[in-house]
Amino acid sequence: MAGKEAKRWDAVQPSKRFLRSAGPRHNSLKIVGSVVFPENSSVQISPAGTLILRHFNLSGIYTCSIVYKLTATQPDKNLVIKYLIYAYSDPRNYYEFTAQYHAAPCNSSHNTSFEKALLQILSKLVADLSCKVTLIKSECHHVKMQRGGLQNEIFFTFSEKHNRLCQQTACDASQRLNEAKHLIETFFKQQVEVSRKSSEPLPEIYYIEGTLQMVWVDRCFPGYAMNALIHPGCPECCVVCSPGSYNPSNGIHCLRCDRSLIYGATKC
Repeated sequence: MAGKEAKRWDAVQPSKRFLRSAGPRHNSLKIVGSVVFPENSSVQISPAGTLILRHFNLSGIYTCSIVYKLTATQPDKNLVIKYLIYAYSDPRNYYEFTAQYHAAPCNSSHNTSFEKALLQILSKLVADLSCKVTLIKSECHHVKMQRGGLQNEIFFTFSEKHNRLCQQTACDASQRLNEAKHLIETFFKQQVEVSRKSSEPLPEIYYIEGTLQMVWVDRCFPGYAMNALIHPGCPECCVVCSPGSYNPSNGIHCLRCDRSLIYGATKC
C-alpha cells in the first residue's frame, strides 16, 4: 500500500493501559508492501499509518525491518528503524477531602451512627455523576480551645472517585469529579448557613465552619510514574519506570535503584 503521508508509529491499546512510542520520523518515506499480518493478530496498521500493538506490555528498544521497492522493476531495499517504546497508563485521579465536626464524647455510639449517616448522604449526593465517596479514616480527639476548655472533634478524611470505567468520548471523568466536588462543597456550605439561620441551640454533632479541605490527587500503578523531563510529550501520563528505577506504591515518582534491570519494576 503506497502512503503519501509520513508514517507515525504510535503504539496504542484500547484497554486501561496503553503504549506510546518515541522515535525518529521519516517524513519523505513512501512504503510499498502489505499491511496484513495473518500470523499475528495483535499487530495492525491503521489507514492513517499508526502501528497498533494490542495486548502489549513490554517496554524497551524494538527494531522495525521494512522491505520495499521504489519502483516495481527495482530490486528490494531494506530499511531498519529502531524505536524505544514505553508502556503508559492514564493516572487514577480523585479528590481527597477532610472535614471536622464538633462531636459527642469520643466513646459515644452517636459518633459512629453520625459517621454512617454522613457517608450515606455524601455518596447519594454524587451517585448520579457515577462518582463514589469512600471514608478513608475518622479520628476523634480532645481539642483544647483557648476559651472553651476541652471539646471533642471528629476529623474525617474521604476520597471522591469516579467509579465507572468509560471511554473518553462517552463521558469525561475529570468533569464529573469536578461537578461532584462542587456538590460536596455546596453541601458543607449549606450546613453553615442552616446553623446561622436557626434559632435552636447547636446539635451535639455539627460541622465546624471553614474546615473543609479538598485536594486533587494523581496516582499511578506500581511500576509506573510521571516524569515531565523524560517524557515531555505526555507529562500527565503514568509511564513505566525505566531500568535503574522502580515504584513500589501508588505514588507518582520512580525511585532510583541501580539493581533494577527491568522496565516497570515494583521493588528494588
